[in-house]
Amino acid sequence: MKNFMDNKNRAVVRVPGTSANCGAGFDCLGLATTIYNYLDLTLLKKNKLVVESAGEGAENIPRGKRNLAWQAVQRLLKEIGRADEFKGAIIKTKNNVPISRGLGSSSTAIVGGLVAANEIFGSPLDKNGLLKLATEIEGHPDNVAPAIFGGFTVSVMDKGAVQTFSFLPRIKLKLIVAVPDFELSTRLARKVLPKNVSMRDAIFNISRASMLIAALVEGREEFLPFAFDDALHQPYRKKLVPGMTEVFDAAKSAGALGAAISGAGSCLIAFTAAKSGLENKIAAAMVEEFKNHDVSAKALILNVDKHGAQILKR
Repeated sequence: MKNFMDNKNRAVVRVPGTSANCGAGFDCLGLATTIYNYLDLTLLKKNKLVVESAGEGAENIPRGKRNLAWQAVQRLLKEIGRADEFKGAIIKTKNNVPISRGLGSSSTAIVGGLVAANEIFGSPLDKNGLLKLATEIEGHPDNVAPAIFGGFTVSVMDKGAVQTFSFLPRIKLKLIVAVPDFELSTRLARKVLPKNVSMRDAIFNISRASMLIAALVEGREEFLPFAFDDALHQPYRKKLVPGMTEVFDAAKSAGALGAAISGAGSCLIAFTAAKSGLENKIAAAMVEEFKNHDVSAKALILNVDKHGAQILKR
């Protein structure tokens, strides 16, 4: 521990996985979950980069300049005017968030790199400053916002600037995530979306997203079954996730308040009130229905993370 505390150029951070969209909130709603990636950053003055990864998808994590965490570190160094001083790093990660499944694995790398580097320099940027850089790197705020703030987040882009409102729901939720054994790239999931949508579908989504936020903020569980349906992205993406509609139906039949694609997929996420005690039944139903469509899957039962990215104290 003495060596850790003596190294002023080192920080260790824990970042939650996230789920974007929450059904109707396409590209603007997100939530942080209690599955975490860990990043241990040591900044170096010499031009040397060492990346070590363990856990989920470790073999696929770039070890060189394409590493997302390193790109995030470099962006923060540039922002605070220290890029010429620190030209290298040792980055060690322990990953629990599945890769390319819609649980924000790339956001954990971006946010982890930014938060750790920011901590080393005494936190010159607040959370909004970190969000600005994270959104710039990721391209959209729906995953990076909850990874930074925790809880549920609502984000708005206005003339290139991001504004985020974060809150904790008044309903204690259990999140049941069915993780199928195949990856789904965000690029492919976006490629299948239409360039234009009807007024009818737009109204459908606006009403559901509004209902979701209102129900969560006011603790009105009875309105949640109307709040997770979507007309803008899930109908087009269901062909990429075999059995998606049937898995949703199975989750609801087992007692879920609603279900949605997690981010761009391939994970599917169901929601239930913690007091119901139905999370194991819902998990089993989702996994079994995937099996009926020749897809092997596992289930994660998670809570809503309340804190977002955190520096670990030793």
